[in-house]
Formats: sequence, structure tokens, C-alpha cells
Amino acid sequence: MYRITFLFVILMTSCSAQTMSNPSAILKETGRPSRVHIRAMELLDESIGVENKKYHTQLQRMLWVPGYTNDARREALSRLWAEDKTGTIRIIRQQLPRLDNWSWLTELCQWIADEGVIELHEALISAWATPNSVIHQEKERPEWKALQHMYGEEELANLIFKSMENSRKRGYRTRCWELLHRLGKREQLKEFLEQAKFGNDDLFFKDLQRAKLELGIVPKRREEILWIRELAKPEYKSFWDEAIEALKQLNYARTSKIEMRDIPIAVSLLRHGGEDAFTRSTKSIVDQITLKLKDVRHYNETEGGGQYNSRSEKLSTHKDTLTWGDAVTLEMLLVALDVPQVREHLFDYAERDNVDTSTEYGGVIALDEKGRFEILEFEPQIRYHDRVFYSPQELFDAMYTALFHFHFHAQKLHNGDHAGPGMGDKNFAENTRANCLVFTFVDKDTMNVDYYRHSGVIVDVGTITR
Repeated sequence: MYRITFLFVILMTSCSAQTMSNPSAILKETGRPSRVHIRAMELLDESIGVENKKYHTQLQRMLWVPGYTNDARREALSRLWAEDKTGTIRIIRQQLPRLDNWSWLTELCQWIADEGVIELHEALISAWATPNSVIHQEKERPEWKALQHMYGEEELANLIFKSMENSRKRGYRTRCWELLHRLGKREQLKEFLEQAKFGNDDLFFKDLQRAKLELGIVPKRREEILWIRELAKPEYKSFWDEAIEALKQLNYARTSKIEMRDIPIAVSLLRHGGEDAFTRSTKSIVDQITLKLKDVRHYNETEGGGQYNSRSEKLSTHKDTLTWGDAVTLEMLLVALDVPQVREHLFDYAERDNVDTSTEYGGVIALDEKGRFEILEFEPQIRYHDRVFYSPQELFDAMYTALFHFHFHAQKLHNGDHAGPGMGDKNFAENTRANCLVFTFVDKDTMNVDYYRHSGVIVDVGTITR
């Protein structure tokens, strides 16, 4: 027993000596205990100093690279801050919004607040704007706590507004926009677009202001902002003008609830008849749809759709929350599904999806210049899994003026247990805020059809057959 212990001590001593013979290499090794990394820093402090470029760069990496303890990171930050405040602010500004180590993010935000580093307010806002799947209360976020400590709670909204307006980074502006919506500042955003004066070169806010003043639309999410900015391009001028004309047919109660997904529907009604849809009450349209769906058979997603009950996809469940846009969209969908050529194309496309096990298939349903429904197919951006469809940018471009985004659940010809949007589909609808459809084989000659959009609205409209 004595000899084994003695040998162990020799090995440990030898290993320690070997480890510290190259502290620079040891500092790069992640997963080491705090004391090892801290000892390596102490040796490098004595031998080359923090001003050494390679040592300085490695200390910066320790602030964000996974595999270091908070104690070691804290020691690295202390050295960097004493030696190079400007460079330290720069690296934190770059990496703070990307940190996924919650305990270190919390500690770093507290350090920023304690030091009063106001130059990092933009990084704190950018990190805060990214939703967290665990922490839903804004005041529990470490970024909120840091900003509140430095500026006071009552000033935070104004700080975000000013920071968003002063920045020229589109991604940062978009994150601020979404964060302000989370904070319940939608009315202030409307006033901002109505009253603010933007430079002619500030196309980001000029486009959003134009959408508010001419279409009455204030976007909520990133994809809606992209949607507006695409349609604001000169090549869409005639479509934009038609949208203005179509929305003139609606009263204020309806235009106040219009979203980007409603614009192609309204333009289609204006182009191809259906003017009475602008004036009929939402209730009367929904009542007609209810009659058509009265005796249809429904199938439901029971496995991958998250929270589920037998009524979650029924029209009656969502009847009181449907807008005018939802009602006319559902009405147009039922018309499209009655067209033999539409059903034929959908079944042909779905059969090809069934054979291809590398991806789901999808596309958009649109109206051509003569008012005929057309199915536009798009190759997935990447082929990853038989239960995933990655929409390419070309599909998004087409979707801006189309009626519906759609995809299939065609993994099996008897796939009724997956008849409805899964969690990924619901997230897609939440983020894009588009009108979406999923077609699911329940047997070789029958597909179930579900309409869904953001906020958990799902309406099973029954089945189509060959």
C-alpha cells in the first residue's frame, strides 16, 4: 500500500511539473480545473506579461470559448481590464450576445453593471433581445438587471428606442424591435413610425414607416420586417399600389388588424372579383365555412405537435379569435381545394415526397395573372430528414405575394397520427407569421388538410381525395 501511494505521488509530481513547463499550451486546453489555468496565467504574467499579443489573445478567448470555469474567466477578465479597457469592451461587445453559458453570462452582466461600462449597453440589449427558453420573465434576465442597475427601470424603453434609432445595424435594429414588442411597447412603436423623421438613406425605417402610413401595418417579427422591405422594392410597386387600393375597401376595425399575410389575399380579391368579401361580416363568412365543414372527417397530430387535445384543431375552438383575414383566407382555401387540377397537382407532388426519404416537400399556392390557382414547387434548402422541410430563399420570395406556404406529411401513406402541424411547423408559423398549410396522407387516395398560423390557431378543414 505504501509503495502504491509513493508511486502515485511521483506520478502526480511529474505530471504537474510537465504541465507547468508550458503554461501557454496549458492555458489553451479547455476542461482543466480553475487552479491549473490560474497557475498558468500567473506564470505567464511573470514570464511574458499581458501585453504579449498571443497571451492577450488567449485571455480574450477565455471570455467566451466553452470549457473554462467562471473562476478562470474572472481572472482573465481582471487582467484584460487592467491592461486594455478598449479591447476588452470590443471583445465583450462581439461575444456577449452569443454566450450560451448562463452562469457566466449572469456573472459577466453583473460585472458590466458593477463597473458601469455604459459602452456595452448595446451588447446587453442585443443579448437580452434573444428569447430564452427557460427564463420568460424579463426582470429575471441578467441583461435586464445590469441595464436597470446602470440606467434605472423607467429609462430602459427609451434607451432601447434611442439605441435602435442611432444604430445602422439591421440585425440589431430588428432585435430591438422584437424586444420592444415583448415589453409591451407596440403603441409607442406605432407613434414612433408616425412621428419620427428619418433620413432619406435610412431605408430600414423609411420602409417600415411607409408600411405604417400606407398599409396600416406595424410588423411584430423579423420575418414580417423582411416581408415589408422586400415588397417596398421598386419591382413590387404595382403590387404595393394594389394593396393600398384593396385596403381602402375595408373599414377601420378591419384595417387596424391587418397583417402582412393578409395583403396577398386582399390583392387577390381585388384582382379577381370577390368584392363582396370586403363588406360581408366576418361572422357571416365564418358561419358559411362552418356549414361546409360540418360533416367532414378530421384527423389530428397526436405525437409531435406539443400540447394537444381533441378540440385544438377544430374551427369552433378558434371561432372567436379569427380575424377578417383568417375568414377570407379559409374561404379561399376551400375554393382552391375544390379545383380538380389543384388536387391532382398536390397528390402528384405528395407521392414524390413519399418516395423521397431525404426531406419533406413544400412550396406555395398562388394565383396566376388570370386568377387561376397554381402550385409552385421549391427544392429544400438542405436535405436533412424525412420529417423536416427547409424552405429556400426562393420560396420566401414567392411567398411574399402568394396565398399560402405549404408542406406535406407524406412519410407514410397511412400517416393520420401526424395530420397537423408539428412543433417545428408551429414555430415556423410563429416566426414568419404567414398563412400555412400541411397536407397529410391518411390513405393513398386521401389527404387531410390543416390551416395554421401564429398564436396557435390551427383549423382542420377536412380531407381531399383524388
